Amino acid sequence: MAEGAPRRQSRLFTLGGLALALLLGACSTVIPRGAPPPAPVAKPAPKPAAPNGLPEDVERHRVALLVPLSGPNAAVGRSIADAAAMALADTGGKALRITNYDTALGADAAARKALADGNKLFLGPLLGEDVRAVTPPAEAAGVPVIAFSNDASVAGDDVWLLGFSPAQSIDRIVRFARSKGLTRFAGLIPPGVYGRNASSMLIRTAEAAGGSVVAMQSYQRSPTSLAAAVRAISKEKFDAVLIADSGRIAMTSAPLIRKAEGAGVRILGTELWNTEPSLNNSPAMAGAWFASVDDTLFGQFTTRYRARYGRPPYRLASLGYDAVLLTVRIAKDWKLGDRFPADALSDPGGFAGVDGAFRFARGHIAERALAVHQLGPGGGTIVSPAPTGF
Repeated sequence: MAEGAPRRQSRLFTLGGLALALLLGACSTVIPRGAPPPAPVAKPAPKPAAPNGLPEDVERHRVALLVPLSGPNAAVGRSIADAAAMALADTGGKALRITNYDTALGADAAARKALADGNKLFLGPLLGEDVRAVTPPAEAAGVPVIAFSNDASVAGDDVWLLGFSPAQSIDRIVRFARSKGLTRFAGLIPPGVYGRNASSMLIRTAEAAGGSVVAMQSYQRSPTSLAAAVRAISKEKFDAVLIADSGRIAMTSAPLIRKAEGAGVRILGTELWNTEPSLNNSPAMAGAWFASVDDTLFGQFTTRYRARYGRPPYRLASLGYDAVLLTVRIAKDWKLGDRFPADALSDPGGFAGVDGAFRFARGHIAERALAVHQLGPGGGTIVSPAPTGF
C-alpha cells in the first residue's frame, strides 16, 4: 500500500499536467475569423551580467569564500568549499550567493577580486598569514571577516575566528586532569607561534587549577631532538605530560616517555589529535587524553558528505559548513544593500553546528564546548562530555 500511493500520485500529476497542456494549446490556437493576428509577445530581456562577470543580484547577498583551491592545501580548501555548498543546499539559503576565491594565488589579490565582485562578507581565509593579508582591504571596504584560522593574533575589530583554539583545548584538558588528582605537569612544546601559545597556556592553566608545571622542553621535529627533549623533562617527576603537537609527534614521543617515566604517566594532547584516528592503534598512546569537539554530529555529516561527493571530508570541512549555517541564520535580519550585521555574531547564547555549540567571546575568537576524549585500541571514547550550551 505504501508503495502504491506514490505511483498513483505520480500518474495523477502526469495526467493533470497533460490535460492542462492540451487546454493551453487549444486556447492559443483559436483565433476569431477575420481578426488580425495577435501581436507577438515580447520576451523579457535577460538580465545583463555585471561588469565583474557575475549575474546581477537583486534578491541575494554576495558572500566570498576565501580558501586555497590550488597548491599544497588545495584538498583541504576544496573540502571546505564543498561543505559550504552542501550547507547552502541543506538550508535552502536562497538569500545568499557564495563565490569561491583561491587564496593560493595570493590572498590579497583574492580579497580585492572578491570586493570588486560586490561581496559583503568574507568566510575564510584558512591560514593566519592569509587573514593578515585580507584584513586591510576588507576593513577599508567595511566587510567583516569570519576566518577559519586558529591564530588568535589575527583576530580584530571586524575579524572573527571560527578555527579550533589550542588555548581552549589546553585549558580544558589540564583542568580535567587536575580534577582527576594530577598536580605535576610537564610539556613537550614545538617551535613557533603555536608552541609559544601552548607553553604559556599550560603554565597559566596549571597554576590556576592548583597544579604546577615542573618541566618543559622545546624540540625540533626530528627523532633525535624529541629523544633529547624527553630525557630533559624526565629529570623531574610528573603526573602528566602535554604533547602540544600533531599525532605523529605524539606517537614518536609516547614510547620514550613510557620508558623513562613508567606506564602511570598520563599523556595529554590538544585538538590537533582529533584529525588522526590512527592514534587509537598505538599501544603507547592507550589511555591518553585530549580535548576537542564531540565528533558525533561530524560523523553524520561525513556520511552525507561522502554520499554527495564520493569521498570523505577533511576534518576542517566542518568549518565551511558551520560558517554558512551561521551566515544563513544572521541573514534573516540582513537587509539587501546593507552591511553584514556583524554585531549579531556576539549573541551570548551562541550558535550550533556540526562541531557543537560555540559562541564568539572576548577577542572575537570562537569559544567552543569541548569534550575530553580517551584513546584506546577499541576506538576513542569520551570520558567527559562537552557542555550542550553556554
